[in-house]
Amino acid sequence: MSPINLNDTIFANVNAALQEDIGSGDLTAQLIPENALGLATVITRQEAVVCGIQWFEACFKKLDPDCQINWLVAEGERVRANQTLCEIKGQARAMLSAERPALNFLQTLSATATLTRRYVEAVAGTRAKIMDTRKTLPGLRLAQKYAVTVGGGHNQRIGLFDGVLIKENHIAAAHGIAAVVAHAFKITPANTSIQIEVENFDELEQALNAGAKLILLDNFSVAEMRQAVAMTANRAELEASGGISLQTVREIAETGVDRISIGALTKDIQALDLSMRFTTI
Repeated sequence: MSPINLNDTIFANVNAALQEDIGSGDLTAQLIPENALGLATVITRQEAVVCGIQWFEACFKKLDPDCQINWLVAEGERVRANQTLCEIKGQARAMLSAERPALNFLQTLSATATLTRRYVEAVAGTRAKIMDTRKTLPGLRLAQKYAVTVGGGHNQRIGLFDGVLIKENHIAAAHGIAAVVAHAFKITPANTSIQIEVENFDELEQALNAGAKLILLDNFSVAEMRQAVAMTANRAELEASGGISLQTVREIAETGVDRISIGALTKDIQALDLSMRFTTI
């Protein structure tokens, strides 16, 4: 996967979020005296893995460069319910304008990191890596993929431009697995991931014979995954995908597959419950 430039990503995400929320100006913030200063603390209402500190800070610093934020926890740290995450001091109007976009980033990215950590812990001791997908929230793909790594997971390709995933329609258009894999090897730049999706053992054997080194087992049963692992005999990396949950991931990992991709890490998250307590000084 191509490296993620967090600075560019954070800048773009925060600018878009603030423009979306504030637009031509925060009408409600004008109720606060212009020169008033504020103090605030952010508290989590539930256990979580903290992620998104840089996005959170950027929201406040964009509106008040002199704003002071003192973090009591670190990125990637597991926190308990009702724990204070940070203390903030700055211009009161700016703090109130930045509050919602900043919390949105922190609660969303923490949710992805938290769910990822649960999956990673569920497969601990097996060879399986927990992988993300392209099923991300619009505009937040790079941020969420970063959050997956904070939770201990691994990134697949960022998009269509930095990796190949051959699916059934590609196979049909190319007139077969052998032909499409050969063409992929021919035209794809060096060091670029090439993966092919198979739906049964016949397709798996064809993919292996074609020299595929990364194969996606689409909706195989647990028993079929075990058979696929034995059949492959380390000739390629195998990835399980489709209908995987926290209740089933351990059993899937114990089949011996190398990777498990889970769209829920980024698309089915429940935002972390955060609260910002504010007062003027």
